Amino acid sequence: MHGWFIGCLLLFAAMDTPPAKPNVLLICVDDLKPVLGCYGDKVVKTPNIDRLASRSMRFDAAYCNQAVCSPSRNALLTGLRPQTLGIYDLGTNFRQGRQNAVTLPQWFKANGYSAQGMGKIFHVGHGNTNDEASWSVPYFRGKVVDYALPENKRELSREEAMFDNKSPANLPRGAALENADVPDDTYSDGKVASEAIRRLEAAAKNPGEPVFLAVGFLKPHLPFCAPRKYWDLYKTDQFQLPAFRRAPEGAPAYAPTAFGELRNYKDVPDKGEIPEDLQRKLIHGYHAAISYMDAQVGKVLDALDASPLKDNTVIVLWGDHGWHLGDHGMWSKHTNYEQATRIPLLVKVAGQTKGGASGAMVETVDIYPTLCELAGLKTPEKLDGISFAPLVTGKNAQGERDHVTHVFPRGNRLGRAIRTPTHRFVEWKTIGAPADTAEVELYDYAADPLERKNLAREQPETVARMRGLLAKQPEARPQVQGKPAQGNDRATLFTRRDQNKDGKLTRKEFLANQSDAEQARDRFQRFDVNKDGVLSRDEFIHQGRVPPGK
Repeated sequence: MHGWFIGCLLLFAAMDTPPAKPNVLLICVDDLKPVLGCYGDKVVKTPNIDRLASRSMRFDAAYCNQAVCSPSRNALLTGLRPQTLGIYDLGTNFRQGRQNAVTLPQWFKANGYSAQGMGKIFHVGHGNTNDEASWSVPYFRGKVVDYALPENKRELSREEAMFDNKSPANLPRGAALENADVPDDTYSDGKVASEAIRRLEAAAKNPGEPVFLAVGFLKPHLPFCAPRKYWDLYKTDQFQLPAFRRAPEGAPAYAPTAFGELRNYKDVPDKGEIPEDLQRKLIHGYHAAISYMDAQVGKVLDALDASPLKDNTVIVLWGDHGWHLGDHGMWSKHTNYEQATRIPLLVKVAGQTKGGASGAMVETVDIYPTLCELAGLKTPEKLDGISFAPLVTGKNAQGERDHVTHVFPRGNRLGRAIRTPTHRFVEWKTIGAPADTAEVELYDYAADPLERKNLAREQPETVARMRGLLAKQPEARPQVQGKPAQGNDRATLFTRRDQNKDGKLTRKEFLANQSDAEQARDRFQRFDVNKDGVLSRDEFIHQGRVPPGK
């Protein structure tokens, strides 16, 4: 009788005990488009991510909110779109757009989690910094530009300097490709995987404290560096060049990218087309870097599978944006087109998610509220995102969105895009200007999946419908003016750039040694208020906002 009574007490106590908070493993991958076996690619070798996909919900219509690293990561980590924050560049910290923002890891930390980060989560470099308030323990950083061969390590390259918040002035270009016979942990992604495994093992020894573990892998971001065994998975001549290698007919001349990011590496032409043999080498390098990253993801997943944490962990794998691999004659990201904006997204909830695929439209900003719901946490107010948790757990097969939105700036214009299951509409105009001043693009993916032609004039009814969707959104916030990086006084910087000491900057002087050449060209255009083709001292110092009387 006594034993029966004790058993009942234990049963009732168990019934009153709330379920343990799930752990979160957030895997962020830099510059990864859906070039993965689980997304139907027949060439790439990604067995580990494919294995994760087989037991996850795969989202086939997931899109970033801006196809460049920092604004995309801001969207993930704040749940706010770039046009809400007013930040479209690499160097402006998100807290200058929303000082009291509570980031995704910061929110989990406030709710009893140990929030830990490693690799690349926030964009660090180009004047931007990590957010220490988001983490419970010191952050473990990786290097985006990380060479192994002595000839590539001999000198600091301009891109390497920019990611370390150092001046790129007078520094050489680095190699775009590196094939080195070295172990995996020679490069940063191998080190990040080892650190993630160590953190998982430590978390398993402390089951009373749930962990939010953000693991940021740096490849396949340029430069395409990977150990030789991953290069050997492919042959350069097996890669086919894209079928369509021109800008869309009828698109605004400024809409495509000139891929200044890639041109910052040596052996890549400063202008014009990329030679076909180099195109194939670059595509080979992108695939090798993906397979290297995939192997590191596999090590982390294996460690989780061997851990008691596996039965109570939510896993998310997210690519921050896509990447042009020669389609439209373009490379890198930095556009509003499909190849730059569509992303891979996998979500798994232990014990709840069955492997499957969803065609529901989701945005990067939706991940923040989704993770809150899956973890049983209250969601902060006034986020731009909408939870898609019911899609992950199988409680609902229909998504909440009938379209997604993303943006990209060009000079003083902002291109705001609406993507539905069948169309993409882009409105290009100065922020705050009337809609009838805009240039527009329209692409019909049922009729023209390669975006060969801007159909805005041929489908006015569709344009009107898409304009109506865009009109429901608040006007975009202009780019906030960030504080200059430490030691980066703009008057001193003007004097340094003014090489011939004539009191003005030519385009060539302004662009010299700029790591983010694509965005630097846009800045020059924006700063040049009187459109005379040069920047005065005041235009440069005040970044185009020349004080009255000047």
